[in-house]
Amino acid sequence: MTRVIGIVSGKGGVGKTTLVANLGAALAAEYKMNVTIVDCNISTSHLGLSLGMYYSPVTINKVLAGEAKIDDSIYEHFTGMKIIPASLSLKDLYGVDVFGLKNAIRDLHGKTDIILLDAAPGLGREALSAIRASDELLFVTTPFIPAVMDIVKMRRIVDEMNVKINGIVLNMVKKERYELSKDDVEKLTEIPVISVIPDDKNVPRSLSAKAPAVILYPNSPASRELKSLAAMLIGEYYEHKNPLTKFLDKIKFW
Repeated sequence: MTRVIGIVSGKGGVGKTTLVANLGAALAAEYKMNVTIVDCNISTSHLGLSLGMYYSPVTINKVLAGEAKIDDSIYEHFTGMKIIPASLSLKDLYGVDVFGLKNAIRDLHGKTDIILLDAAPGLGREALSAIRASDELLFVTTPFIPAVMDIVKMRRIVDEMNVKINGIVLNMVKKERYELSKDDVEKLTEIPVISVIPDDKNVPRSLSAKAPAVILYPNSPASRELKSLAAMLIGEYYEHKNPLTKFLDKIKFW
């Protein structure tokens, strides 16, 4: 059974797209899942860009405009995940029915294990279409009041739409005194925080290299937490072992 998980946020700039790219890569490369990530931020698309895709002949825009089938908009990534990008061209916004997303991705059911939807931030038409198309949601936020309070607003809408909330991913955490703690966020939102991803300089480095951090810097603090989150989503257990430990384990085995 195909699971459709929407990755949503109240504000932009909280690392939602980076999370989608890395979760997709971790699920495909680390856990051998058949996973498809979809850029649902039609008007300001970034998912393809973050993975080095500057031009794609067929995009989700053409699918939602009725000009192409969704199977034709799928591109293979070297990590094993599949990507459905959105167009970078303004002209490809014309004729797009964003609320056709749910019907469009229905054709992927049974062909992939997990679909991750990179929703637009906020509660505009694009964001609502992604929420409506999802079976489950992950909220992404940074540990600051404005971003967290937007999740409080979004939850009211999500509850009305009857979509399951898996939890909150607290991103780019520096553990400074001026930041909200995990407990603070849970009290404000009444939603469990299921992952705390540390602020890690290797993440922007990987963005510059147009490759997921979990692949480029697999032992970095953020990558370890991202792989742990990926494992949690599929009911697996992630145990980090540094390269020296792995080497010693091989010696013991032989």
